[in-house]
Amino acid sequence: QVQLVESGGGLVQPGNSLRLSCTASEFSLARYPIGWFRQVPGKEREGLACISKSSIGTTYYTDSVKGRFTVSRGSADNTVYLQMRNLAPDDSAVYYCATDVVGSTCSYLVKRPNEYDYWGQGTQVTVSS
Repeated sequence: QVQLVESGGGLVQPGNSLRLSCTASEFSLARYPIGWFRQVPGKEREGLACISKSSIGTTYYTDSVKGRFTVSRGSADNTVYLQMRNLAPDDSAVYYCATDVVGSTCSYLVKRPNEYDYWGQGTQVTVSS
């Protein structure tokens, strides 16, 4: 069973930045695409970003976060990060990292957050003054 764990969420003022982390035990994040999506209660999941497996390393973003969010892999740890800049109240949501283990690519997954096979418990991000 793949278990992903998100961390780094919290309360932040508009215009500020936040970095989320995604880790896993006994599962190599480097071998699979890792994506991020968010969800507000009562609304559909919104795909945000995806990074291909380490041997490829390509990143993908949806239009809503392109230029503000950056997905990356840690250089020496089993971690994927989502750096978020210039946050706005509309960015408030529960943020999840997710993966696919059956061969789907980031170019497919980034806009289809319901297609991931596994995701974590999420971390709450609240942007408010």
